[in-house]
Amino acid sequence: MRKSRLATLTLSLATALAATLTLAAPAEAAPSDHYVALGDSYSSGVGAGSYTAESGSCQRSTNAYPALYATNVQPASYRSVACSGATTASVINTQLSALSTTTTLVSVTVGGNDVGFANIMTTCVLYGTNDCVAAVQAAEDKARADLTNLLRTVYNGIRTRAPSARVVVVGYPVFYQLGTTCVGLSATSRAKINEGINLVNDLTRSATQAAGFTFADVRSQFVGHQLCSYGDKWLHALNFVNLGISYHPTAAGQSSGYYPVFRSVAG
Repeated sequence: MRKSRLATLTLSLATALAATLTLAAPAEAAPSDHYVALGDSYSSGVGAGSYTAESGSCQRSTNAYPALYATNVQPASYRSVACSGATTASVINTQLSALSTTTTLVSVTVGGNDVGFANIMTTCVLYGTNDCVAAVQAAEDKARADLTNLLRTVYNGIRTRAPSARVVVVGYPVFYQLGTTCVGLSATSRAKINEGINLVNDLTRSATQAAGFTFADVRSQFVGHQLCSYGDKWLHALNFVNLGISYHPTAAGQSSGYYPVFRSVAG
């Protein structure tokens, strides 16, 4: 009899404890973010293929890191207005209107076109080392003079339109692995191009931190997968058939390079 009562008491306590834990444990929260992606071709996904029909020349890819985040996390709402060729001015004039006071997550990659990434690479490919180095140096001078203020204006606009949002500013990968045998541009040109990209990233990170936003640095993620590396390439080399995808991330670059870094800081 005593054992029977003890067993009954034990079962009752276990049942009560289970019920208490069930009530106390918070239910798994449904994704509640209202996410808007802004920026240029590295955000829209140029080079990653699978472009949406509605995006037209902006070339928004379902393989781009914002779209991958939306697919995997499934926020309450998602909209990308990122566009190939976007500058800080075009983000302000044509993209910030997508934000609102209900926006809770924003990503943005921008600044490369303001210092002439595309023109630099064209110069470096078509002309010699001296012209390449001079073009990168001119871009570095412009970046030091103007980029911080240009980014500050974008960030102020984001904060004004989406005052409660978490804002993640995503940088650019460095194009070349140095110290390897590589055809094409000279080692001097490759090193100078990397120097310019690093400067843009470093200025962007400083402006991001000054705004109270989060900087997602993808440079280390791409190491071993850059042009001239021995691993799988996550960046397109010069493509004469489709010049627009040159020096942009492949689908693997978006999924294995950009997406994990963005996801780790966006939540």
